[in-house]
Amino acid sequence: MTRFSPALLDEIRDRLPISQVIGRRVQWDRRKSNAARGDYWACCPFHGEKTASFHCEDRKGRYHCFGCGVTGDHFRFLTELEGLSFPEAVERLAAEAGVALPAPDSGQAQRDAERIGHLAVMEMAAAWFEERLQAAEGARARAYLRERAILPATQKVFRLGYAPENRNALKEHLAARGVTREAMEACGLLVHGPDIPVSFDRFRDRLMFPIENAQGKVIAFGGRAMSADAQAKYLNSPETGLFHKSDVLFNLARARRAARDKGEAIAVEGYIDVIALHQAGIAHTVAPLGTALTENQLALLWRMAAEPVLCFDGDPAGQKAAWRAIDMLLPQLAPGRTARFALLPAGQDPDDLVRAEGGEAMRAVIAEAVPLSEMLWRRETATASFDTPEKRAGLEARLRGIGATIRDDAIRRHYLQDFARRLAGLFGAAPAAARRTPPGAKSPASRLSPSPNLLASPLVTRRSARMPLREAVLVATVANHPAILRIGFEEFAELGLANAAAARLQKAILATFAELEAEGRDCDAAGLRERLVATGAGELLDQADRQLRDARIWQGLPDAAFEDALGGWRQAVSLQLRARQLRRELEAAEAALAADDSEANLDRLVEIRNEIARSDGIEALIDGFGLSSGRPARSF
Repeated sequence: MTRFSPALLDEIRDRLPISQVIGRRVQWDRRKSNAARGDYWACCPFHGEKTASFHCEDRKGRYHCFGCGVTGDHFRFLTELEGLSFPEAVERLAAEAGVALPAPDSGQAQRDAERIGHLAVMEMAAAWFEERLQAAEGARARAYLRERAILPATQKVFRLGYAPENRNALKEHLAARGVTREAMEACGLLVHGPDIPVSFDRFRDRLMFPIENAQGKVIAFGGRAMSADAQAKYLNSPETGLFHKSDVLFNLARARRAARDKGEAIAVEGYIDVIALHQAGIAHTVAPLGTALTENQLALLWRMAAEPVLCFDGDPAGQKAAWRAIDMLLPQLAPGRTARFALLPAGQDPDDLVRAEGGEAMRAVIAEAVPLSEMLWRRETATASFDTPEKRAGLEARLRGIGATIRDDAIRRHYLQDFARRLAGLFGAAPAAARRTPPGAKSPASRLSPSPNLLASPLVTRRSARMPLREAVLVATVANHPAILRIGFEEFAELGLANAAAARLQKAILATFAELEAEGRDCDAAGLRERLVATGAGELLDQADRQLRDARIWQGLPDAAFEDALGGWRQAVSLQLRARQLRRELEAAEAALAADDSEANLDRLVEIRNEIARSDGIEALIDGFGLSSGRPARSF
């Protein structure tokens, strides 16, 4: 039986307004908050933001952020934000609320004492490994760290150490300090068993990486072999009472604090990658422990950021790991809870990239991370042709099956919409999945249609047979000034255009550019247009050009100077990215309102829709626009 009964926890919650607990860490937005009703808004303490999307309500004793999706009560706030254990959070709030806690039962007291003792053993082992790294026997490990450019100061931050080759060195050191063999075995420091007459040190001749829990206490070790003949290059502690590998992320305690400031979390594949990025100023980085990311580790990442970046090595193994991560992520998706994917250059891991090109190169890779939906599409279309009806039908069937794995109804609906749009762009016509209704199933209109709230928003009501003007600018400017692709190819390829005609023209431009490059020919505007006409996309370009002329957006037309065309295009890209962010926020707000039709959720939805309307009506101003073309102007 747990020491803290539900009734006890409810009494603490009732006596202590949640706004009092949270108010010590945030500044309430006075304009949006209503203290008389116990209704408060603030900028979220879990992720960086400039507008107040974090809400707490004393009546319910709950908080929720409409930006990053975190939610919880008094106790969860302290465990997630301050890194307290649950018992520590209960004890602190009980004292504050004046609630007496029951004494722990004898069994619990013994377990707690045993845990504290084991943590002390792990701390002794970590300190001893640190000492051995600086001793003569640690010379080879220190040389390895110099080769990897890991500075002495960074080694101290991560408490790196060395396990000597001797089979009994750690065992004898701990025994001399009164640690029993049973405690060493329970901590996973010794290899033991019925077929092993005398237990011995698990880690020998290895560079040691202490693994800490969320409170920064050492609970396990990872060891890298210094000898090329070792059976395993990396060796982790076994499962113990302190350590469950699937529930832990390397560097979690340090990275969580940094992620809170940055509003972002990065997951890489190895210990050295984490340490190298930390040293390069990317401190909000963690790693799983030598295995694929687990659901529990993903939950830890989502507590750090709503959209963590999963970074994979640029080799076939890294790509396969990314593919596996997609399948693990999909069932867990929820509004405000997703991921982006960053793939490094071929043959490089984060440590290689940072040593070769510096931290800015890694930041650029992170900045170019693509959404989960885009990564999924790339996986399903990367290695196959779709030149027959059977192959196209196979792709549709796979996407339907993938969509079915998404548990959240709203997320599933939007993914199916995204699949239908992409299939239409790929095949040049509405896919069969959007036209055919299996017996007993809902019609495509109900399965793939936007919600009523989204249909009413300016993002949708303004659409027609014409391309949205911003998307017309994005594709026509590049077609008329293809040199932009040499500067912003990745930006153009990942615009996430919502209009099927604009997306089709974008795809045709990318394909034509690739063809001309493969032929060793420069891609100029005339050559690009000629190829587009030959492939049937010329009419789409003419349509986009007409829209630019009608709207007097001359910066995207052929006679504009390149500097003006590039400047206008970059501004359009910025506006497009903001529109995509607003769409995501709108979807999250709609889902929140559908789950709880509270006044706060309705206010948040109205606020986002108003921001969309304001964004749609505001012209982007660029100082000096048009000087290169001899047409000075300020409005885009």
